[in-house]
Amino acid sequence: MTKGIIDFTAESTSVVIVDDHDAIRFGFKSTCQEYNFDLLAEAPSVNKCLDALGEKKPQVAVLDLSLSDGSNVSDNVAAFAALGIQVLVYSIGDKARLNQAALKAGAAALVTKSQSMQSLAETIYLVAHGQLVNNLQTTAAIDSDIDFKDAKLSPREREVLSLYASGLSQKQIAFALDIKPSTVKEHIDRVRVKYADVGRPVTDKTAFLKRALEDGLLE
Repeated sequence: MTKGIIDFTAESTSVVIVDDHDAIRFGFKSTCQEYNFDLLAEAPSVNKCLDALGEKKPQVAVLDLSLSDGSNVSDNVAAFAALGIQVLVYSIGDKARLNQAALKAGAAALVTKSQSMQSLAETIYLVAHGQLVNNLQTTAAIDSDIDFKDAKLSPREREVLSLYASGLSQKQIAFALDIKPSTVKEHIDRVRVKYADVGRPVTDKTAFLKRALEDGLLE
């Protein structure tokens, strides 16, 4: 089945949903069937979802911001992120601080419940397969928090990050800037530490690209 510009059958996509509204979970099951997603678990809390998963590991966890069990959104996001599961926040979107907390904890993107199910499905697919999602909701949450944006990179660190995020290898960056490859690595390592210190961890090259876009280093 092809929806829009994405062929949802090109690669398999596994997902879970955590939402304390039965109707949302029920509707999401239909979405998974329509878009060829493998729904591994659905639950009203993160703990129940993880229990239901057992040894299975989905690519994406779709997570509501506020759950009736009183759990903290940062802890909820971190619980999935620690297992290498990408997190997509799916909520009403009216709680800016919670949106920011989710992104700081490692959520890949935000989607509001007012958006179409196709938009949700497309975002799930992109996140599952390592594609950068820089939609309006995610950008707005980042832009509304100045501290969230500022990793205090030096001019050289910003230069190295922009080149690295654009696809150059460390050797190519060293040649372009006329510095040693070991110096490039030191800059990249410092950039990684600085982003982690402000709650914006970088785990792979896709994350470097996301940070560079967020901070205006790349268009």
